Amino acid sequence: MRIIGYIPHEKITITVFSMNDKYQVQFEAGPMIQTFKILHTEVDGLEGIKKMLDEEFMTKLLERFNAMFLSLQEAKKKIS
Repeated sequence: MRIIGYIPHEKITITVFSMNDKYQVQFEAGPMIQTFKILHTEVDGLEGIKKMLDEEFMTKLLERFNAMFLSLQEAKKKIS
């Protein structure tokens, strides 16, 4: 797996990897990570991936991160 680029964003880190005819687009926010796998044939490289990450996609992604964070906080309460 190799890093082919980073996509700037003010709230999260976005790293794009390439491996086995797939791109792995990794989104990191604090202790949480979401990864999407996309076939090389489905997009036109890094520029094609950037086009996919429109405002609607990013809004939904951030909502999932928020839900993940809340779930993690609830789980931590069970062990403290």
